Amino acid sequence: MTGTPGADQPHEPDPVPDPVPDQPADDATVVAPPARAALALHYSAISDVGRIRKDNQDSGYAGPWLLSVCDGVGGAARGDIASSTAISELRNLDAAPRPPGDGHPGDPDVLDRVTDALHEAHAQIGRLVDADPAINGTSTTATVALFDGRRLGIGHVGDSRAYLFRDNEISQLTTDHTFVQSLIDEGRITEAEARVHPHRNLILKALDGIHEAEPDLFVLELVAGDRLLLCSDGASGVLDDGRLADVLSMGTPDFAAVELVRASLEAGSSDNVTCIVADVVDAETAAADPAFAELEPLLVGAAAELKRKLPRGLFRGHRSGDTGELEPIDAEIPGDVPFAIPSDPLLPPDPEAARYAPIPPPRHTWLRRVMLLVIVVGLLWIGAAAAWSYVQQQYYIGEEDGVVVIHHGLNASLPGLELSDVVVVTTLAVDDLEEFDRESVRDGIPVDDLAEARERVEELAAKRTTSSAADGGGAS
Repeated sequence: MTGTPGADQPHEPDPVPDPVPDQPADDATVVAPPARAALALHYSAISDVGRIRKDNQDSGYAGPWLLSVCDGVGGAARGDIASSTAISELRNLDAAPRPPGDGHPGDPDVLDRVTDALHEAHAQIGRLVDADPAINGTSTTATVALFDGRRLGIGHVGDSRAYLFRDNEISQLTTDHTFVQSLIDEGRITEAEARVHPHRNLILKALDGIHEAEPDLFVLELVAGDRLLLCSDGASGVLDDGRLADVLSMGTPDFAAVELVRASLEAGSSDNVTCIVADVVDAETAAADPAFAELEPLLVGAAAELKRKLPRGLFRGHRSGDTGELEPIDAEIPGDVPFAIPSDPLLPPDPEAARYAPIPPPRHTWLRRVMLLVIVVGLLWIGAAAAWSYVQQQYYIGEEDGVVVIHHGLNASLPGLELSDVVVVTTLAVDDLEEFDRESVRDGIPVDDLAEARERVEELAAKRTTSSAADGGGAS
C-alpha cells in the first residue's frame, strides 16, 4: 500500500471539549472535537501465526467502515472456528451508514448496529456448537470499531485491545475482561506484574454461544490525524504503551502494522499476533490521494485461511461460466514429419524385428540384491526414526507422587521400555482438584506441546482456586 496522507505530517490539534458522555470511565478518556467535515480511514491489517503456535486462531478484518480483531480460544476445541465465524458475521457491518430518507428510517445508531452484530456472532457460534459437539468449549474475543464518517462505535469482549494514538500520545480505549485485570482494578497487582502472572490467560468474557457476555460499548469521536490500533493479546501482552507509541508514531499503516508484528515476535510473544492500524484523514485528502482508490477490505488470520481451504472446482476461469480451458490451436508440425517426437514409444515396432531381437543377459545381480537390502534397511530406519520423533513430540498431564506433573512422551509403556518421562513437577496436589479433573489427570490429559501443557495446568489450578474461594464464602 502507498503512504497514508497526513500520517507523518504534523497537524494542529483541535480544541479539547468535554469528554463523550458514554465513554467508559478509565484512563483512556477521549475527548470530543467540534463539528467538522466527514472523515475517512486508511487502513492495513496483518496476522502472523507466531513462532510457537502451529495454527493461527486469530481473525481480523479491516475495511472502509469496519475494523475488527477476534482472538479464538479453545485449543483442541478449535478457537479458529470461533474467531472466523465471528468475523464472518461482523464483516456485514462494513457498509456506509444510510441516512433517513425515501420512506425508510435509515440505519440504527452505530452502537445498536455493533450490539446486534456481536449478538448475532454469539448466536452463530452457538449454532455451530449445537451442530458439532466436538467443538464445545470454543470461544473468541471480539473488538469491533464501526466507523460512520465522524466517529467510532466500539464494542469489546475479551482481551483483544483498541488503542488511540493522538497528538503523539497513546490511550488504551478498551479494558480487558481477564482475571489479572480484575486484580489490577482491585490494586492487588501492577500492570508489569500482570504480564508475568501465571493466570494472565484466564478470560472472563468471550463469545461462546452459551454464556451471554454483555460487551462494553462506547462512542469515540475522531479527528483528522488520529491513528487507531486494534490488536490481539499476542501484541499487547508483550509490548507496553511506550513501545506501541514508538511504532505508531512513524510510517504508513502498512509499515506500522508489519513493525508491530515484528516487534511482538522479537519481544518473545508465544501467541498468534494480529494488528490492524488505521489512519483518520479528512474526506478531501482521501479523495485527492489515489492510494484510497486502491484500498480493498482485508481479511486476515484464521478467517482468511479457512476461506482458502473451501473446496473449489477443477477448472477456474475469470469469466462467469468460463472453465479456464484454452481454445484449440492449429498444429505447427510440418506435413512431411509423421510424428512430433521421432522416438515416440507409442510408435508401433516392426513385429519381425521384435521377434528376433537379442535379449541381454542379466547383469550385476548381486548389486541389485545389495541395493534392495539397503533400501529395506533404510525404510526400517526411517520408520524407526519417525516413530521416535513422534514420541519425542508428545506430552501429557498426569500424576506422580500425588501431584500434577507433565510427562514427555506417550501415555503408554512396553515391557522393559518406558515411553515417557517427567519433565515438569508442579506443586498442585491431585486430591485438591475437582473430581472430574482429578480422574482426567490420573487417566492422562494429552496436549500438543509443553506450552499447552503449562496452560492446562494453570487452568486446573485456577479452577481449584475458584472452587476454594466459593467454598470459603468468596473471601479474598
